[in-house]
Amino acid sequence: MTEGAVTFTGWDPQLVDALMQTLVKGLRATQLYLPNNPVYQQAMENVRAAFRAVWEGCDELALAVTESDFVFDKRAVLSQPNRSESIPWVLFKDGVRSLTLKKGMEQEELPRFLSVIHKARQLPADANDDLLTLLWEQDFQFIQYRFVELATADAAPLAPSAEPPPGPPEERRRQVEEEAAEPERPKGVVSLEDFDSTLYFLEDGERAYLQSEVDREYGQDLRSNVLAMLMDLLELQTYTTVRAELISIVQNFIPYLLAVGDFKAVAYVCRELRVVQQRARELVPEHRTELEQLPAKLSEPEALAQLLQSLDETLVHPTEEDLGELFRELRPTALGTVLAWLPKLSNQRVRELLYGAAQRLAQAYPEEVTKALEAKDEPVLLETVKLVTRLKLPPVAPALGALFGTATPPVKVAAVEALAAIASPGAMQQLERAVDDADRDVRIAAVKVLGGRNHRAALPKIAAAVDGKALRTADLTEKMAFFEAFGVMSGAVGVERLGAMLQSTGGFLKRKEDPETRACAAMALGKIGTPEARAILQQVLKDKEALVRNAASKALREPS
Repeated sequence: MTEGAVTFTGWDPQLVDALMQTLVKGLRATQLYLPNNPVYQQAMENVRAAFRAVWEGCDELALAVTESDFVFDKRAVLSQPNRSESIPWVLFKDGVRSLTLKKGMEQEELPRFLSVIHKARQLPADANDDLLTLLWEQDFQFIQYRFVELATADAAPLAPSAEPPPGPPEERRRQVEEEAAEPERPKGVVSLEDFDSTLYFLEDGERAYLQSEVDREYGQDLRSNVLAMLMDLLELQTYTTVRAELISIVQNFIPYLLAVGDFKAVAYVCRELRVVQQRARELVPEHRTELEQLPAKLSEPEALAQLLQSLDETLVHPTEEDLGELFRELRPTALGTVLAWLPKLSNQRVRELLYGAAQRLAQAYPEEVTKALEAKDEPVLLETVKLVTRLKLPPVAPALGALFGTATPPVKVAAVEALAAIASPGAMQQLERAVDDADRDVRIAAVKVLGGRNHRAALPKIAAAVDGKALRTADLTEKMAFFEAFGVMSGAVGVERLGAMLQSTGGFLKRKEDPETRACAAMALGKIGTPEARAILQQVLKDKEALVRNAASKALREPS
């Protein structure tokens, strides 16, 4: 196809003009946003849609490249005189003179092509790579280009050198020295060599001061300065229209700051917006509402989930200070999303900082923890219960108790540990619900905690289990947990009941206990430790069952 020389019957060439404008917007999105950003993805989809409209009339676009234009069919379809923003200039200055885009390039090669253009713009003057190298590395299949060697493209022929002057070498040397000699200085003109330069140049201290000022100027964070000026204007300007425009600028600026990873600046904006709400004069209710909602949008589930995913996948990690400042600005409603993402994060540093934010929110807003405990996802529940265990939050004890009726066994065991860590009367009361839980591990964990805390309010349930038939078929670990808890809680009152079990030998209408149950009763008597209990244990030392004798001997060694 000849560059810019093909026309299409029944096809509107202005579609190419629209395509070029959309392509410019796609390049701008490539500069400002990460590939996982919705704004970037929408921009790429817009460019692809524009290409699909063009492909309805042709299968390829052959564009001639000039210093400021893309030329198609002998007509400029993209003109960008400003070289700092010009796509044609980026190609032209490195020798590209034509560009052919074929049908299909918009699928996979389009984002890579725009990334190459963006990267070529950022290359320093002394860089080893150039645009042609970057294009060659991509190995495009649907994008073709023609380039010229810049060293010889527009070079004019050199005029032949003049013949060397005749004569011997000494004469030619003298002639060259005369030509190179300094011409006679006109009257009134002075030369620097006539003066002692050290008297008129800066001293060391002055040069050091100037250097420090230059370094300070170049070391300033211009973005922070701009944001500070923006906040000052937002606070001082009382015109409604001006404030509305400033709020719109801030709304558009926050996504950009997140996209470039300047989390410290985002935290700064959130803090300053609160100051503006306090200080700003004549702030209308609509503007106050918008200012309050701006930081809150950062804590919305969708926005926060996208931010955390980007942080987890990024190769260039922000500093702990920047992330810490950002996470400190999260609102209470963000706690559910934070807890949902903690088990998913693979970046340990991000996870630790996010966990710190979760602790801060949970301590300040325990009602949000209660909401999080209503989740159905087991990893989220486990993460939430672990957080409660560490923080020991008494207000969430009822929500932990509710888990015994709905959660899975691992979550219920974790809830037992959390209630044990809280250790308040209310927590122990909720723990009573787990004594007759359907899961063995939950029952054992709950009974051990209640026995260790000597929570006598649970004695009726534990006594019923000790006397019941269900415990007789349980394993030794569970029997031991219930009997020892019973011994701790019942005290001297339980000696008669346990002694009857221990000395039971069967008979008419009398149940004979199995050796394991009798051994557990002996251990329970050891927990009671009264003289009556120890007397019974002394008698049992002569029992015919070795398991019972050993249990009695061990119980007698219990401290009184």
